[in-house]
Amino acid sequence: MTSVPKIIAEPLNADSFSEFGEIIQRPPEGVRQHYNELLENARAGARADLYLTAIEPVDRLPLHATVMERHPFSSQTFLPLKASRYLVVVAPDGSDEGPDLTRVRAFVSGGNQGVTYRRGIWHHIMTALDETAVMAVLMWCDGSSGDEEFLDLATPFDVVLSDGTAD
Repeated sequence: MTSVPKIIAEPLNADSFSEFGEIIQRPPEGVRQHYNELLENARAGARADLYLTAIEPVDRLPLHATVMERHPFSSQTFLPLKASRYLVVVAPDGSDEGPDLTRVRAFVSGGNQGVTYRRGIWHHIMTALDETAVMAVLMWCDGSSGDEEFLDLATPFDVVLSDGTAD
């Protein structure tokens, strides 16, 4: 039996995530912070799509990743309205129109952090860890198949937490 590659999830921070997008931190009391720099829309006919989603927590670890998705024309932002911890799993575009699986990264985000994925960044579906997470999601859509792409991975991988949590 062949072993499945394991990716260790590290704490989410701006430096290690910068290749993939931007972290949105809760501002201090009375301060307004703008996060417009990485909001991307490459199609004139696309409209902003803002929706809420409830994400049930994963029932066990490791997370076995078999599918990834990307949005080639739009950034995608996730803002937790209610969350404890959640996994952010990302990879840059590879040379074969799929993710570069040699550069997959996994992060554990606290409930006070949101993320914006740059357009074209491959990512696993958002995965809540401890409790149901409620997220506001923003991206640009035109209703075509170019809004999102899903890819079944030829080489699935497992994501484990840095403390070694596997179950």
